[in-house]
Amino acid sequence: MLFRDFLPQTHSHLLNRRGFLSETVSGLSSIAFSMILAQQGLLSSARGAVPSVSGSSPIRPRIDPGHPFAARDPHFPAAAKNVLVIFCSGACSQLDTFDYKPELIARHDQPMPGGEKLVTFQGEQGNLTKSPWVFRPGGECGKMISDLVPNLRELADEFCFLHSVKGKTNTHGPGENYMSTGFTLNGYPSMGAWTTYALGSENSNLPAYIAIPDPRGAPQASVNNWGPGFLPAAFQGTDFNSAKPIRNLKRPAQISQDVDDGTRDFLQQLNNRHLEKFSGDSELAARIASYELAARMQVSLPEITDLSTESAATFKLYGADDTRNALKAAYARNCILARRLVEQGVRFVQLFNGAYQTGGEGVSNWDGHKDLHGQYSVHGPVFDQPTAALIKDMKQRGLLEETLIVWCTEFGRMPTFQKGASGRDHNPEGFTCWMTGAGVKAPFTYGATDEFGYRAVDNVATIHDFHATILHLLGLNHERLTYYNNGLERRLTDVHGEVIQAILA
Repeated sequence: MLFRDFLPQTHSHLLNRRGFLSETVSGLSSIAFSMILAQQGLLSSARGAVPSVSGSSPIRPRIDPGHPFAARDPHFPAAAKNVLVIFCSGACSQLDTFDYKPELIARHDQPMPGGEKLVTFQGEQGNLTKSPWVFRPGGECGKMISDLVPNLRELADEFCFLHSVKGKTNTHGPGENYMSTGFTLNGYPSMGAWTTYALGSENSNLPAYIAIPDPRGAPQASVNNWGPGFLPAAFQGTDFNSAKPIRNLKRPAQISQDVDDGTRDFLQQLNNRHLEKFSGDSELAARIASYELAARMQVSLPEITDLSTESAATFKLYGADDTRNALKAAYARNCILARRLVEQGVRFVQLFNGAYQTGGEGVSNWDGHKDLHGQYSVHGPVFDQPTAALIKDMKQRGLLEETLIVWCTEFGRMPTFQKGASGRDHNPEGFTCWMTGAGVKAPFTYGATDEFGYRAVDNVATIHDFHATILHLLGLNHERLTYYNNGLERRLTDVHGEVIQAILA
């Protein structure tokens, strides 16, 4: 008896040798494909099932390749809709800004107990050294903050300070990577990429994620700070600032607006026909979506970057009209641009203060090894007034009700001066970050370093904890927001991180 005798006679015309092999192969491949979809959590999404936040299985957003930036729901009700990260490149010293240590003042120019043989990034350490700037109480809470940042000190009541952040590297490039991506190595997605991968954007005419480099240039780790890593390229940050527009976006002068519009309409017709014929080609759909966004940005971006519509009072508030300090005025314009982007619903904005070294150590950023007083006397005024104005302006406009502002740096600095120098060496053992806006307590202080500001000792917060808390405030479960890559379920917080519950409002 043959195999075909077991099947209904009506199907016997299919059972030649070629048909049997063809049907068998496609059936097995379908089973294998279904298993891959199930492993990656995509099968249930394709069927319309909504993932639950209970349990431990991965939660991956359902992304339409043709509309990758469409707004998506968080895992649970969110305190914040947008994030603005202010990143001071070069490792801004906590001991000369926000972390007041009376014992450091009392023991000025004495050896640090237990530090006699301490060798850090650049070498041997000298004595304990108090800050060249006086600390004074700020706001109604009386938080002690340095004269280096007097305008930010006035806003002390707005801040949730984390004084016990701990890193894992004392090198700038890996440190920037670690703060921005959760990993010291290159090739991992930034926190902004993870956020826009999960949530998309509220604005269809602008990128979901924008990085604003310092007027002096990009930070040391450059695009790693806003890169997509192994996430789809659509979720990388788009970098530009108030002085340098997006490259290759402007229409060439020799092409008229009518010709440009007509060409775009014709191309859209061709694209639509091709998509109808190959509806499952997600890479093509994503590429088309990217070009369509670029076309919309040709109209929307000039309006956003045209700061001439801002009032003279706004320019004065930010210091953007400061003719005596061109660098401060340029950074202030970047701060205004950041506010305008948040106003327009850009999901994640990353604003940099300080760039990769140009002109010598400590000239372009906060890396104050040799002459901390001289270098920080330049950087403090550039940073202070515009950043404080940004917070005031956003609060006055009601933007802080749904926006989380985060201030961070790659690591801190030593309570000693380097031997034979007048500056502080790198120190990842304990430093300060702060948050303000949606979802965090203020005024509030969390954690502490030791009596000299060297090591985090109370409520130590890792960078993974820091990232977990940011995602939580956006309504995202950091343990379940994953992307399957190279055989692993990857996440921003790796296999670590706990939400810092104590700072949540």
